[in-house]
Amino acid sequence: MMETNEIRKYLPHRYPFLLVDRVVELTEGESIVAYKNISINEPFFNGHFPEKPVFPGVLLIEAMAQAAGILGFKTVNKTPADGSIYYFVGCDNLRFKRPIIPGDRVMLRAKIVSERRGIWKFEVSADVDGEMAASATILCADR
Repeated sequence: MMETNEIRKYLPHRYPFLLVDRVVELTEGESIVAYKNISINEPFFNGHFPEKPVFPGVLLIEAMAQAAGILGFKTVNKTPADGSIYYFVGCDNLRFKRPIIPGDRVMLRAKIVSERRGIWKFEVSADVDGEMAASATILCADR
């Protein structure tokens, strides 16, 4: 398990853009399970949407990518402090299945599909209470 202070060692993001609250499972070279608690106090809810708050889909993609980034960093035993950073460079087969609202705990899952010349491919998904919210194949570049 990884809590916030350790997560911050593996991700360069900071509030309000750090979107992984905790890692609950991690098998280096294979997979990760993490989560993000969605609070009505998040700054984007002021405008997305004030009368019916919905977690923005682009931030859900980013949250899944951040979980994948942690998995990549841990797999190669690097951190941003070592001068390494993962850039989100592509997304395929993206599907949104349900909206995410304040009060939800979003489980973020990523599995390594491949790594070639610093380009990582991950299968990612997000679910709430076992119900699929989104899934995609993403690409990240280690630079």
